Amino acid sequence: MNNITVRVPRLAWHDNDELELQFPSSWEVTTCYMRGHDRPRLNGDGFLAAFANPIDTRPIRELARGKNEVVIVFDDMARPTRIAEIIPYVLDELEAAGVKDSSIRFIAALGAHGALTRIDFAKKLGEDVLSRFPVYNHNPYENCTSLGNTSMGTPLAVNSEFMSCDFKVGIGSILPHPLTGYSGGGKLILPGVASIDSFAYNHGNLIAEALARGEDMVGWIGRFEANDLRLDVEEAARMAGLDIIINAVINGRGETTALFVGDPVSTHHEGIKLAREVYATQSVEGQDVAVMNTYAKANEAFLALPLSMILLRGGGGDLVLIASAPEGQVTHYLAGAFGNKTGGRLWFSRTTPPPNVDRVIMFTPYMDMAGASWVAPPECISWARTWPEVLELLTEKHGDSTKVAVVPDATMQYFTE
Repeated sequence: MNNITVRVPRLAWHDNDELELQFPSSWEVTTCYMRGHDRPRLNGDGFLAAFANPIDTRPIRELARGKNEVVIVFDDMARPTRIAEIIPYVLDELEAAGVKDSSIRFIAALGAHGALTRIDFAKKLGEDVLSRFPVYNHNPYENCTSLGNTSMGTPLAVNSEFMSCDFKVGIGSILPHPLTGYSGGGKLILPGVASIDSFAYNHGNLIAEALARGEDMVGWIGRFEANDLRLDVEEAARMAGLDIIINAVINGRGETTALFVGDPVSTHHEGIKLAREVYATQSVEGQDVAVMNTYAKANEAFLALPLSMILLRGGGGDLVLIASAPEGQVTHYLAGAFGNKTGGRLWFSRTTPPPNVDRVIMFTPYMDMAGASWVAPPECISWARTWPEVLELLTEKHGDSTKVAVVPDATMQYFTE
């Protein structure tokens, strides 16, 4: 009998191809596609329309007229946003406003992530941008201007170069997020270009308060309402003076399928209406095996854990985590490990597998022992460089019959009931 074949995307910033997974025909395999996995790519007319009809504000060419210094902040390589295809429209708007190239600079909104290289900048922005404009990394430890506290107590300090400009643009994508419900919007400011003290409070103190109230963090993915972290981020964006947000909603291959341009808060809210539909995925609980592919954020593969816990609910099972990230797992100065017993100020040592997970199988040709500490302790992880090795491990335990769920991109999907 023929095997069951499932194809999943991989290597978003490299070959951007597909990985073929084969399963025995006797297994019950369910592929959990998000609703918008095959939405069509936005064409040029769609991009033009988004810039010509901004949400709750005037077009950039009007807002930027008479401005002296312009900053464009953009999300980093841990996000799939194809900034290079968006930038030409932004630059056309700025040119129409009379802004000179010498007045424009770009800043990577890294938050607590490690710095980007020139290779990263070229992939994200395109060579033309690098040849025309200075592009900087954000440094969360230095050169941040204090703006006071948000109403939730976050001591907000923001990149001083960003704050020195009188017109501020942010470009990113809207994706389900385990803390703020969705990324995009003001997250380019907090944590994007904020100080480490700012996002340590937002990610630490506010989460601790929520947990003390008995909230379940697994349920935060895709949750827009009653989300204190989101409200804090929105307030931070207002305090920092972000003028325009440009947010993409993407399909299952990382292509821009819709673009939202305008006021940082209301535009983000409008984009989330579509994002909720595009990324929504029907869950199937009680699986023996959860195969979680990571594509959009392959260098943050641990973001797949909440969905795997739901799939394996009801007795536990095997988590197969596909982490095709040649660059390895992201450096995270706030919550990452920097030694066997040391890490960022919110780091903690994982001593057990994730809830509902009996065994973790890390499937990757790019082994990253330190990065795997995000997922489980080393003794709980089985490594496999090829798919046949994964199947051998699974068949040894499950034999000829098992229930498997495959999530094509567990870093950009969220489960609905």
